[in-house]
Amino acid sequence: MERSEATDVGAAPGSVFITGAARGLGAAIARRFRAAGRTVVAPTRAELDLADPESVRRFIGRPDLEAVDVLINNAGENVLGTIEALPEAQLRRMFETNVLSAWSLTRALGGMMCARGRGHIVNIASVYGIKSRRARGAYTATKAALIGFTKSAAIEFGPHNVLVNAVAPGFVDTELTRRNNTPEQLEALCGMVPLGRLAQPDEIAHLVYWLCSGENTYVTGQTVVIDGGFLVQ
Repeated sequence: MERSEATDVGAAPGSVFITGAARGLGAAIARRFRAAGRTVVAPTRAELDLADPESVRRFIGRPDLEAVDVLINNAGENVLGTIEALPEAQLRRMFETNVLSAWSLTRALGGMMCARGRGHIVNIASVYGIKSRRARGAYTATKAALIGFTKSAAIEFGPHNVLVNAVAPGFVDTELTRRNNTPEQLEALCGMVPLGRLAQPDEIAHLVYWLCSGENTYVTGQTVVIDGGFLVQ
């Protein structure tokens, strides 16, 4: 392991906990940390169902999580539906997965970081937590809540040298993006971005990695947008 990645000089880094690391952006983030020699804890959905509060409570009681000093709340659900049409059960599931599980994990793992006096937490939000469009009311609401939670956690954890930030990606070139969009729709998405292309997962992962590295000693409470210029238009 690289000692330079610890928040405190001379302190060996602990492990990195990432939700939703089986594919896409989460997998890229996990690869970036592993490439730096960090131990990554990345539970599968069978091990940790973020939509089930009882599953979350059981999982955070594991003794091996006491070594975690980086938490990445990455997993999330994005089900489209208008305010009128989206089933309430789906709305509640999205809040459990996107917001309440992050709250529970932050409270448990962040609390242990505070006790040690060091740590980093990054919540993966979205540009749709800042702006919205039709049929994305639930997703926007959950990601906006996650951004707000990030600010509060940064205030509460700051005195304990635990830095909390959010990253708000724009359109990312993942297998899910390609499965959910036709080639014509993907071309239209690229046309909405000043850089003219989708982000690569590794580009987002590099930013997340830096925010959680020993190089970041003063950025906290921020929502860092990485969207190729999408929101400035």
